[in-house]
Amino acid sequence: MKRDAAAGVVAQRDRAVPDSGSVYEAAMLPASGAGSGAGASGGGEHLAAGSRQPAGTESGLAALGARAKESSRVLALSSSAARNEALQIAAALLGEYRAEILASNGADVHEAERMGASLTALDRLKLSPARIDSMAEGLIQVAGLADPLGEVVGGWVRPNGLKVSRVRVPLGVIAVIYENRPNVTSDAAGLCVKAGNAVMLRGSSSALRSNLAVAAVLREAMAKAGLPEDSVVMVEDTSRESAVQFMRLRGLIDCLIPRGGPSLISSVLENATVPVVIDGDGNCHVYVDSSADLDMAVEVVVNAKTQRPGVCNAAESLLVHSDIAEEFLPMVASAMPQVELRGDKRSCQILSTAVEASEEDFATEFLSLVMSVAVVDDLQGAIDHIARFGSGHSEAILTRDLKSAERFVSAVDAAAVLVNASTRFVDGGELGLGAEIGISTQKLHARGPMGLEALTSVKYVVRGDGQVRS
Repeated sequence: MKRDAAAGVVAQRDRAVPDSGSVYEAAMLPASGAGSGAGASGGGEHLAAGSRQPAGTESGLAALGARAKESSRVLALSSSAARNEALQIAAALLGEYRAEILASNGADVHEAERMGASLTALDRLKLSPARIDSMAEGLIQVAGLADPLGEVVGGWVRPNGLKVSRVRVPLGVIAVIYENRPNVTSDAAGLCVKAGNAVMLRGSSSALRSNLAVAAVLREAMAKAGLPEDSVVMVEDTSRESAVQFMRLRGLIDCLIPRGGPSLISSVLENATVPVVIDGDGNCHVYVDSSADLDMAVEVVVNAKTQRPGVCNAAESLLVHSDIAEEFLPMVASAMPQVELRGDKRSCQILSTAVEASEEDFATEFLSLVMSVAVVDDLQGAIDHIARFGSGHSEAILTRDLKSAERFVSAVDAAAVLVNASTRFVDGGELGLGAEIGISTQKLHARGPMGLEALTSVKYVVRGDGQVRS
């Protein structure tokens, strides 16, 4: 790959000597503070992807946003075939440059380990050949989805003959600020481009090398498909100051989607002046009803908690009906001995291995092999517990009683409610949306896994033949 000097995004194909002070140069050196924003380049200024000005300055970020805005106007008028071609090329390039991407990611992981990152953080950061293949497959799946643009979502004729329709259009420039998950770089860009939007990406310092390597692939793919390279831009300055400036690019960013933990969400809510869709915490519950198939329930709970504990749709809290608690809790505890169970008084009386939970434990998204446990007297007790401690992400009931299932589905206020299935299915790919850009826990304008439709708006188109209003 080549390095686009104007973009500040590095591509490694020919292993050419990078520009002095480039991010790639920093990535290949064992420099301390490699992820500290402007200082990470070992002396040279960081350039924002798509800008010739330092990314940490307001003018630099504004210039980057302006280029993305200009690209969004081109994308909005581009053909579905051109956007699909760009995603297909990007998928092929991810495979072609897999070794280079893994090398960049390896440097990020090495630095994170040196800095004492948790196992959960390392799991989110690490790429593997299989994960890169999954990223490529996600792009191919998105390319194969129906184009949402131009879809008429409603229409009617007024008594005066005016023909009114609501037509799906792009949002414009979507900004995504996220933590140490380099796969988000590919997933977010693919969905945004497919829906006719430009995307501004701002990842964490710990994944900077990985993100730049993936972004370089995406930009090259855009150019090869005849679309603007600045359809995908990456902010390289990962300082807090630049993050706040990024959140305030009103007039340039049409929608900001934060993907991260409570501190990031709090910062966005405090500082953002652009429209925001919150990809919030996943304090997900599994409620095992008195009529549940207990063997099935064990399998579902173990999968929901342990299949990948560091993601937002992993179960964090287990609720068990009191009628089956004495039988079920020992079953599930023995099936996942690696999980620390923090229980209320009744569950601790049943499980000698459980530790007493605090009030805070029931409200915590652990993102690790820890799970809170509570025994409830009935279905309403479970619903009340979820209403008090849930984050509005994903909630599951395991039951053989249809009335209990329907009541749970109706009463629980969450982006996704599951019956007899693991919370791990609340994912764009698993639900048939292609790669998701996030899971919204708010109610406007998108909720749940955000696929293509969530990345569009509607335009009213009114056709007449000379009508005037009296």
